[in-house]
This record gives sequence, structure tokens and C-alpha cells, in this order.
Amino acid sequence: MRPTLQDVATAVGVSRSTVSNAYCRPDQLSAALRTRILDTARQLGYPGPNPTARSLRRGFAGAIGVLFTSQLSYAFTDPFAVRFLAGVAAAAERHGTSLLLVPLPTGATQARAAVENAAVDGFCVYCAADEDWALDVIRGRGLPFVTTAPPADRYVGIDERAAARSVADHLVGLGHRRVALLADTVLPEAPPGPLRLAGADAARHPTTRGRLAGFADALAAVGVDWPDITLLNATGNSRAAGAGAVAGLFAGDDPPTAVLAASDVLALGALDALGERAATVSVTGFDDVAEAAAAGLTTVRQPAEEKGRIAAELLLDPPADDAAGQILLPTELVVRTSTRPVPRS
Repeated sequence: MRPTLQDVATAVGVSRSTVSNAYCRPDQLSAALRTRILDTARQLGYPGPNPTARSLRRGFAGAIGVLFTSQLSYAFTDPFAVRFLAGVAAAAERHGTSLLLVPLPTGATQARAAVENAAVDGFCVYCAADEDWALDVIRGRGLPFVTTAPPADRYVGIDERAAARSVADHLVGLGHRRVALLADTVLPEAPPGPLRLAGADAARHPTTRGRLAGFADALAAVGVDWPDITLLNATGNSRAAGAGAVAGLFAGDDPPTAVLAASDVLALGALDALGERAATVSVTGFDDVAEAAAAGLTTVRQPAEEKGRIAAELLLDPPADDAAGQILLPTELVVRTSTRPVPRS
């Protein structure tokens, strides 16, 4: 059997609390006694107090959770998510706390258990879809949380609809009217490629809804109504998924002259699929990841690392004024070579 704290106390001839103080409150013991306790513990093979049990006794875990509503690998492969996490990590370091990445499994029971059992002092909820139950579970635990989109008591985000309209207005100003909108997982289980949707509000994810609505606003202003817009569904936010959604779109008559993508990663995939045709089809993205500049991609820039840093700061050092905990960050339209006027017939 593994040695216990009581075994160390018996060997040294002191109480259990004295041994505990040697690890947790060393200022309560003389240097000589603490050294004798730690030496005895090493000889017996006692590793020290269980960190989980110790955090429960203290009432805090010393970690914040970053709740992803997707696979854990997304946190390391998606360029925007990586930059967001870098910002969260910077704030966590400043406050001397740790990070726990908490993805939501597919099954409802397993997903709820992941939120209920995470040993954290609060959550940064990254790009949450309509999983209000997850926020309810966090509230039920009495833990604070910050989201990356309103509505919430504390959030840090952007005006998705206005930012999306800015890049769509740019395309409209270049004369584009036959435009395809490209977004990922618009509806659960939807196949890749063209998708019929009642309207932007029918999209599953709030971020996707906001961006599709902004695209549609700009097109509606020049007489292009929602039923006349081509909507493309990608089966994930990846370059390959973006390419797969666009494949075959330009084989028929009167193909789109432009693609408005809801992320840079999808836009880069669209450029991959277009190949030489990319010289005549305008493509835009959203986020301004590092690869966007190299590809000459016109996009919307949003401050990824700043978003993560501020979200963590709101969690770790909340403002006294609730209104100060609701922050919209600025965005910027970045025009590059992937957009051009509609080619003449």
C-alpha cells in the first residue's frame, strides 16, 4: 500500500496537521522540523498531499477552464484558436494560475459531465454554440464565466454582423451580385456543398448567424434577396472542408463571381479548390490569420490574442461595474489582392 500522511506523522512522532503544514504552511514549522518531516516522507515514499483534495479544502483549484464546443485538437490546429489561447495564457501567467482545456464530447451525458467535473475556478467559453445548458451547469456550480459573444453578464467579442457587412459591402462595391456564402457546420449533419436555409437566423452557431446576416444585409441593399444567394456548407472549419464545399460550384452556367467565407481557413480552402480560376473569382475571409496575408486574402481583422487576454482578465480580475465586463473589440477591413471588380463578359 502507498504510504499515507499518517504513516509519516507516526514515523516522525508528530500530528497529521504538523506533517500537512510541512507541505502547505511551512512558515508554521521550524526549518529543522520541516526538513526532518520531508526527509522521512522521501524515505517512506510518500509523495505529498493529493493536489485535488488539497484544492477542495482550500476552496479553489488554481486553474481556469477554456470550454471548447468542438474537439480538443481544434485548440492546436485552428490558427485563430491558437492565438486566442495565447492571449488567455498570457493573462493566466500574470495571475499565477493554470489552464484546463475542456472540449465538449458528442454525447449529451458525457458533455455535461465534462463541465460538471472540471476542476477549475471559472470558465472562458470559446465560440459557444447554442449550448445554453453548459452555461446553466456553470451557473449551478456557482462559478464565474466569460464568453466570446453576447448575451452574457461578461463577454468580450466583436460586432459580427457589422464586421461581416463591411467585407460584403466591399465586394458589392466592386460590382459583385452573384455571390456564394461559405460557412462551416451551418446545420448539424448537413453535407458539404450547396445548402438551402430559410434565412441567416436558421444557422446553428451564433457566430455563423451574425456573419451570414451581415453578408446578406449588404447584398439585400443592392437588390439581392436571400433566396437568390448561394449558401455553401463546409463540414468543419478547415482548409480541406472549405475546398470540399466549393468543389464543383463553378461547373454550371452563371457561376458566382465571388465567395464570401465566414473564416480565413475556409477562404484559403476555397482558393485551393478554385486553382487557376482564382484569378477571376474574388474570395474574402474573416479573422486575418497569418496565412491570410501570405495568400493576399481580403479579410476582416479581429484581435485574437487581445480577445483571449481580455476574456481571461475579466474572469480573473472582474470589474466592479457589470457594464465594464461587456466589451466589443474593434475590427478592420483589410483589402488585398484576392478581390477585384467583376470581370467583363
